[in-house]
Amino acid sequence: MAVETKICQNCKQQFTIEPEDFQFYEKIKVPAPTWCSRCRQERRLTFFNLINLYKRKCDLCKKDSISMYPPEAPYTIYCPKCWWGDGWDPFSYGRDYDFSRPFFDQLNELWHQTPLLGLSIGQYALVTSPYTNHSDHLKNCYLIFWADFSEDCAYGFFVFKNKMLFDCSCLLSCELSYDLFHAHKVARSIGSYDLLESLNCAFLRDSENCQDCFASANLRGKKYHFFNKPLSKEHYFEELKKYNLGSYRNYEEAKRQAEEHWKKFPPRPVYEKFAVNSTGNRIYESKNCKECFEVAGVENGKYLSLLYQKPVSDCYDLSGWGNNMSLCYECGVVGENVSNIKFSQESGITLHDVEYGKLSIGGGHHFGCVSVKKGEYCILNKRYEKAEYEKLRAKIIDHMNSMPYTDKQGRVYKYGEFFPPEFSPLAYNETIANKFFSLSKNEILARGYRYREPDTREYAITMPAKELPDHIKDAPDSILNEVVGCGACPRGFKIIKAELDFLRQMNLPLPRRCPFCRIEEKLDKWVKESRLVKRSCDKCGVEFETPHTKEEVAYILCKKCWRVEFS
Repeated sequence: MAVETKICQNCKQQFTIEPEDFQFYEKIKVPAPTWCSRCRQERRLTFFNLINLYKRKCDLCKKDSISMYPPEAPYTIYCPKCWWGDGWDPFSYGRDYDFSRPFFDQLNELWHQTPLLGLSIGQYALVTSPYTNHSDHLKNCYLIFWADFSEDCAYGFFVFKNKMLFDCSCLLSCELSYDLFHAHKVARSIGSYDLLESLNCAFLRDSENCQDCFASANLRGKKYHFFNKPLSKEHYFEELKKYNLGSYRNYEEAKRQAEEHWKKFPPRPVYEKFAVNSTGNRIYESKNCKECFEVAGVENGKYLSLLYQKPVSDCYDLSGWGNNMSLCYECGVVGENVSNIKFSQESGITLHDVEYGKLSIGGGHHFGCVSVKKGEYCILNKRYEKAEYEKLRAKIIDHMNSMPYTDKQGRVYKYGEFFPPEFSPLAYNETIANKFFSLSKNEILARGYRYREPDTREYAITMPAKELPDHIKDAPDSILNEVVGCGACPRGFKIIKAELDFLRQMNLPLPRRCPFCRIEEKLDKWVKESRLVKRSCDKCGVEFETPHTKEEVAYILCKKCWRVEFS
């Protein structure tokens, strides 16, 4: 089959569908997309709220709870304890299919009436780590997002298999560390960016297998390096003492000096390891991945992101989760022992053959279901016998094509389209979509999306950030009772006891910004890394793609030249 050029329904730009794409669509029995890959990603992300939290009463137990849905959202929202419990029946919301109305209208009604999970956390996280989202298997964690199998961690996102971390994001198998961004198998380290298999390091970038190194870049297998210069052990620790990082002023100055020093060394052009025949950024232990970002253990995938729990095979257009997935397409936050999941959001856990599912958990053969936990052969939350289900499903698909839904912008939704963004229970500016595809309020409304005015809340500030003690040794226990005024936004925040104990143990200063400002700083960096620009190698002249723009990084090398110089 030849390459086909189409016009995107949404942005009206041309996009191409390759022969291997057609083979995949034929394999999973779906029509070719009518939106380009960029617009498909934006559409999925309009349903994905990662870090915005609200107070809202549970509609079952009536208790105050924390939710990713604001209190005015017109949906039935259950707290995690109630949603995961047995006190309600999702099949009681089932209804017959109405062939006089478009499918998406009926599904939207079901979304508004069937209880939704207020926070996307599993039963393990619920016990000791309720102030998290998109997480499970946590112990004593607080305000971490997109996390699993971690303990004693706070203030970060994308945190897997870690212990005792604060202000760290995009970490795997690390412990006792602070202010790291992208690290793997690292311990007792701080202020570093892209650090692998290292110990006792501070302010390193693009370094691997290092121990006791400070303010350096592009190191491999080094010890006692200070601003990239080798020192004796005694001399190294003498220099280190001069910084006394328990002081906020000293910590910030050391970080500033390190970041200025990093500019002398070109960063990796793209971040990958054991990636074969793949394009994108941050691809690890994967094969045949095209236009993928932040994935591991993937084979034969395209347009994938945030899939770090392997294995994942033969999948297209996924935004998040993973963990033993196959033959899945156009989904957001879907995974864990699943196969043949299409056009679904926030679904998974031993699930198969599901289309247009929201919070489908377990079982299989679901079409247009919401919050169904287990069960087979279900359409709009109503159960059928196998033969009846298959006959009705085929009729519904024909009906979706003959009576499609048309949104406010005139975009047509037949079978094969993900949910219309206007059906999202979230406002556009509450979602990750607004990070990747930032729009003004007027642009959001003009595109038919919802906009939510930010909350205006008065905080009972008892201590401005500038009045915090400079050195951690001068921080009294009473600091735990203060409401600190964030130095970057109007919020107030508190220092929690686990954080104070950790900072004292590590000799690190009290933060001056609220947890959300600290998390969003790294989130913004992560979003930048999930896009590529064309550059030319400043050594050999070859053209390649990298997340580093000319304005951010003046001198850049291609992968081949970078490896020759720094591997």
